[in-house]
Amino acid sequence: MDATSKKAYGVAIIIQLIYTGMYVVSKAAFNHGMSTYVFIFYRQAAATALLLPLAIVLERKNAPPMSFRLFLKLFFYALLGNTLSMNLYNISLKYTSATVASATSNSVPVVTFFLAVLLRLEVVRLRSPSGMAKAVGVALCLAGVLTIALYAGPSMSPVNHHRAFAAHQHPHAAAAGGGGGKGTWIKGTFLMLLSNTTWSLWIVLQASLLKEYPNKLLSTLVQCGLSTAQSFLLAVAIERDPAAWKLQLDVGLLAVAYSGLVVTGVSFYLQAWCIEKRGPVFLAMSNPLGLLLTIFCSSFFLGEIVRLGSLLGSGLLVGGLYSVLWGKSKDHLHQKQTQEAPKTLATISNDGHDDDEEKQQPAAAVQNTGGGDEKQLKDLFAMEASPLRHQSG
Repeated sequence: MDATSKKAYGVAIIIQLIYTGMYVVSKAAFNHGMSTYVFIFYRQAAATALLLPLAIVLERKNAPPMSFRLFLKLFFYALLGNTLSMNLYNISLKYTSATVASATSNSVPVVTFFLAVLLRLEVVRLRSPSGMAKAVGVALCLAGVLTIALYAGPSMSPVNHHRAFAAHQHPHAAAAGGGGGKGTWIKGTFLMLLSNTTWSLWIVLQASLLKEYPNKLLSTLVQCGLSTAQSFLLAVAIERDPAAWKLQLDVGLLAVAYSGLVVTGVSFYLQAWCIEKRGPVFLAMSNPLGLLLTIFCSSFFLGEIVRLGSLLGSGLLVGGLYSVLWGKSKDHLHQKQTQEAPKTLATISNDGHDDDEEKQQPAAAVQNTGGGDEKQLKDLFAMEASPLRHQSG
């Protein structure tokens, strides 16, 4: 194993640790009574504050114009993939557990693939091994969600009874159903799936958006800013208590700072680097490690009781994830071989021109070095502040 591969494995582990921290700290903040709606507003505001100076530095000279029609489209995408998705996610996290949040994140690539098929952006050939693997993956994903929602099973005792984020029963949390029964758990699980579905639909829609407006950094910044305004209006309409807006030196402030700055800045930088070096499939396949870390940390720090149904459902979701990723990797390999075949024939037929092409390549390489670092920086922050692993899609 070379140095780059070792570094990629280390970066993947760090990414999963960062997301584990997000699940645990966010759940702890909600257990302590922080409003999910106010949390989203502060988180999106922090992410916008991080992205704005980057956009000013990197795009001040070559920012493309934006039409009113495109602005309305970005407003709708921000409402769907950020405001709606994040609020559904945090409400469901309050109703369920950090383990469920981490487990269902494995369904994002599967749901994205299913939506792409429905929108005829991807074709499934059920008679081929890759097509069968994708169909099995969708079925396993659905079975996993149903298992988590409908089957509890025996419980596992918390690892640590003297937990760091011990939560007293806060009136705000109790009113929100933080300690609800089976009905609340089922509702929370399906809200989590709905959140993943809205985010997956956002991923599919971004393909057409980037063709119309290819500047990823500005597109991300505008959607994040619009989501901040949308989240503020939603929070004002729902949270009438001024005390819910106050940030204090507690786990709520930690959750806002961690999600808005560490997840948006540090983890997305590492994700971009990891995808560049090893590809998105490598990063997606590390998701189950995050699930194991979340199960341990939520039990240790939050005292969450993990039930057998959650473990079985998590296993089915991971199986569905790997099945879809295997099918897509087979399709990618087949497509690559199909594309390389004509190039090989063209190389053989144009063998006499190889020397001229080799002489031209160094000059082209020198010309392409300018601005490469700036473009790479722009692409590093091409992703939104999201509670989900959208890079897996």
